[in-house]
Amino acid sequence: MNRIYFDNAATTALDKEVLEAMMPYFTEKFGNPSSIYSYGRETKIAIETARKSVAKLLNAHPAEIFFTSGGTESDNTAISASVRDLGCRHIITSPIEHHAVTHLVEHLNNLDLVKVSYVKVLPDGHIDMDDLEELLASSEEKTLVSLMHGNNEIGNILDINAVGELCKLYSAIFHSDTVQTVGHFPFDLRNTPVHFVTGAAHKFHGPKGVGLLYINENVRIKPLVHGGGQERNMRAGTENIYGIVGFAKALELATKNHESDSAYVGTLKYYMHEQLKKHIPGVGFNGDTLGNSLYTLLSVSFPKTEKSEMILFNLDINNICASGGSACTSGAEQGSHVIRAINNNPNQITVRFSFSKYNTKEEVDAVVEKLKDLV
Repeated sequence: MNRIYFDNAATTALDKEVLEAMMPYFTEKFGNPSSIYSYGRETKIAIETARKSVAKLLNAHPAEIFFTSGGTESDNTAISASVRDLGCRHIITSPIEHHAVTHLVEHLNNLDLVKVSYVKVLPDGHIDMDDLEELLASSEEKTLVSLMHGNNEIGNILDINAVGELCKLYSAIFHSDTVQTVGHFPFDLRNTPVHFVTGAAHKFHGPKGVGLLYINENVRIKPLVHGGGQERNMRAGTENIYGIVGFAKALELATKNHESDSAYVGTLKYYMHEQLKKHIPGVGFNGDTLGNSLYTLLSVSFPKTEKSEMILFNLDINNICASGGSACTSGAEQGSHVIRAINNNPNQITVRFSFSKYNTKEEVDAVVEKLKDLV
C-alpha cells in the first residue's frame, strides 16, 4: 500500500512549480545579495521582487514584510521585541497556543520580565472574548496580546478583527501566530488591526526553513539578530535566497488557486468526518469542527482501548501518516496541552488528520477502513 500522508498541518509537499522557481538560485544565480556587482544585484532584486509580491498578496506594504527562518523565529522576534522595545510588561495569551509562543512566554515570565495572564478557552476551543476584554480592562501595564489565528491541533479560527479591535480599544499590542492560515486564507493586512503576524512557507507547499514576519509600519522594533544590514537592518545574516523566492512563489500559487483548493480540501475533511461518524462507534471530534475551523484539519477522539492506545504506531506501520497533537510534540508522551485545555478526558485518544490538495477521497476511505480494525 502506498504511503498516505494526512499530516499536512505539520508540513506539506513542495509544489513542483515552487521548486522550478527556486532552482536557478541553487545553480547559476548564486551571488551574495550584499555584493555590488551584477551577480549580487540579481539576487538582491530577486529578494525585493519576492517581498513586493508577498506584500501585494497579503495587502501590506513591502516595508512591513520581513523574511525569517520560519514561524518560530517570527513569533519569537515579535514577542521579544514587544517586551524589550515596546514596553509591554503584561502578556495575555491562551493555554492552547503553539509552543513557539507558550515556551517563550514562560521563559520571559521566569526571567520576571512580564506578568502573564491566560484567557479562558470555551469548551468548543474558542477564546472567551468576554474574559479577554476583562483581562484587558483590568490590566494596569502596557499589554501584549498573543493569540493564534488558526489552531494547529484542533483547527479553531480566531476572529482576528474582533480581537484586534479590543486591543485597539485598550491600547494593547496584538501579535497573532497565523502560521496555519497564511497561504490558506486571503489576508488583507491593511485593514486588519494587528501589529505582528507570522507565516511559514512549508505549511502551503513551499520550502522549509523560510518564514514571514509582518511588522505593522507604525511599530518600531530593534533587531533580534545583530550583524550585517540585511532585511533593512532587521535581521542580519546572508539571506536564504532560494527559500525567499520559494515562499513568494508558494504564496502566489496558494492565492491564485485558493477557491478551488480550499473547496476541494474542505470536502475531504467533511467526508472523513461523516465516514468516521458512520463507521466508528464512540468517535468524537475536538474543537469547533464544522463551524469556524480550518478546512485542512480534523481532530478526532477515539475511545481508549488496549488496541486504540497504539493507534498512531499502528497507522504508521500501515503507511499512514497522522499525528497525536502537533508534529512538534509527537513522540513526546505527555499528551497535548491543547487537548488537555479543552477536553481533559483520559478515556480518549486524539489523532489529528490534516489534508492538502494532493490527498484524495480514496485515501480517506482506505484510512477509515484501517481505523475500523485499529479501534
